[in-house]
Amino acid sequence: MTSQAAKQVPSDLFNGLNTRQLIETVEVLKRDTTLAKFEFRARNEWIDGVENRSVIQGFYGAGAEDESRLVPFTYTSGEPPVLLGANEGANAGEFLLHALAACVTSTAVMHATARGIRIGSISTELRGVVDLQGALALDPAVPAGFQQITVNMAIKADCSDAELDDLLELVHKHSAICDTVCRPVPVVLKRV
Repeated sequence: MTSQAAKQVPSDLFNGLNTRQLIETVEVLKRDTTLAKFEFRARNEWIDGVENRSVIQGFYGAGAEDESRLVPFTYTSGEPPVLLGANEGANAGEFLLHALAACVTSTAVMHATARGIRIGSISTELRGVVDLQGALALDPAVPAGFQQITVNMAIKADCSDAELDDLLELVHKHSAICDTVCRPVPVVLKRV
């Protein structure tokens, strides 16, 4: 992320972000790349049936264990009745879509701010197509996960269509969750 455009912004707040902090963060990470290493964590516990609950609180980043979250975030996951649940919460695939939407939106805002593009509004609609034959091991030729995810982003900003297209191309390449979903990422599943 460049800080060239952000330096030209007259106010400290732009698109709801502190531009001074954005510039300082980029400069610190350029000087000490070890501070860019983060480890996010989640703990999950089975409740009953297809209901389970994740608790998210601590993480490691910027060279230290973070202690800013005094209260953990708690998320309950379940399934709709057609998938043997009772709508206890969104299912895992829906949480993945939420994570992707949140990340592409945040990435768009951060990079727009760095480029001096004022955002008027952003809304996204995501659709993930899955064939349960894969998840239920009914057909080995069918993938278990999403076969395609479509993200439709409506964005209004004070720039040209070409600049928006460039911004969205950058978002596609540099959104951490989009990158994670789009490339093979090793997942180690082991009994402990």
